Amino acid sequence: MRISDVLRSKGSTVATVEPGLSVAGLVAQLARHNVGAMVVTKDDKVVGIVSERDVVRQLHERGTALLDSRVMDIMTTSVVTCLPTDSVDSLAATMTERRIRHMPVVQDGTLIGIVSIGDVVKSRIGELESDREQLESYIAGG
Repeated sequence: MRISDVLRSKGSTVATVEPGLSVAGLVAQLARHNVGAMVVTKDDKVVGIVSERDVVRQLHERGTALLDSRVMDIMTTSVVTCLPTDSVDSLAATMTERRIRHMPVVQDGTLIGIVSIGDVVKSRIGELESDREQLESYIAGG
């Protein structure tokens, strides 16, 4: 299965924020969209990614003053992305190795979606269920 199949199933809407947004604004957007991470964009280009974990870690270090900081101060700038043609299995391996929970999907420099570790697990469970059904059908017919 390819990442494009996952996006076709879940949709390609991506919640994004700009780097100049306050962390308080970011927290509000995370809650509003009910997501664990947001892609940071500027002029429609991916410039970073920021997650709930980033906020929590910085909150621990800096206290509530963090809320007045900007997203650009806490975002990850070396964003690992994938292509819609990548396989779900290769993405799962990359996410596991690099401890990444959210990966933007980019094609020709344009953000076209985001895949979470939950999406990968859901996809894999779907494949396993399909395999099981095929095996049961084969056994019942044979």
